[in-house]
Amino acid sequence: MISVIISHYNNVANLALILDALSKQSVSGFEVIVSEDGQDEKTKAFLATHTYSFPLHHTTQEDIGFRKNRILNTSVSASKGSFLVFIDGDCIPHKHFVKAYQKVKGGNKIYYGRRVMLSQQLTTELQEKMQFDGFSIIDLVLGGAKKLKEGLYTNISLSTKERGLKGCNWGIKKELLLQINGFDEAYVHATVGEDDDVEWRLKGIGRTKQSMKNKAIVYHLDHKRNYNQEGTNINHKLMQERMKAKQFVCVNGILSK
Repeated sequence: MISVIISHYNNVANLALILDALSKQSVSGFEVIVSEDGQDEKTKAFLATHTYSFPLHHTTQEDIGFRKNRILNTSVSASKGSFLVFIDGDCIPHKHFVKAYQKVKGGNKIYYGRRVMLSQQLTTELQEKMQFDGFSIIDLVLGGAKKLKEGLYTNISLSTKERGLKGCNWGIKKELLLQINGFDEAYVHATVGEDDDVEWRLKGIGRTKQSMKNKAIVYHLDHKRNYNQEGTNINHKLMQERMKAKQFVCVNGILSK
């Protein structure tokens, strides 16, 4: 089984769209975990009053600052699937998103997709409808979306160029993520810790990457940037220290709990 883990924070409208899109997937046989870096009452109430065709679980923690990696580790531990797929709370999956990852769930690589960048216009329209019925390329063009090539769905990736791992769209066998002790909870700022750091540590234990571009598609909802350069710089410095020490298995991970 696949476990789809959604990183969520205080935006019920976006979460509703993601869950609606997951309820319309072309395949079944997966569970969903809402991995909340906080304890928002609106989120709790929404999940208590909505049911879906897939098993839905909700992990939370006290809202005392950015601790995305900590709640991700909690969600990984709670997951029942042998293959994990990670998406962010501002990214809506294409109807064949889970299907694409189901096809590779037996592999031993790092599987990563990309995202289409929606305009404010398209984002507002979706949030007002509170449901997701998909986009055609014409919809995306007329709606002012960017990175349109990422939205072309095919059974093969249209590019073989290796790109960096994006925490908003990637998957891996659970056992492989556990080999590096999950996410490093020492990262307490946004960016780097939930993707760049995980990528180099997985490569450090011999894992290679495989692109899911044009097969596993997500649509990124437009919003103001919620991270700052200072925090990113702190994360990069921490990661460089980890890399210098060749610390592929993090100390502050799943087994540190």
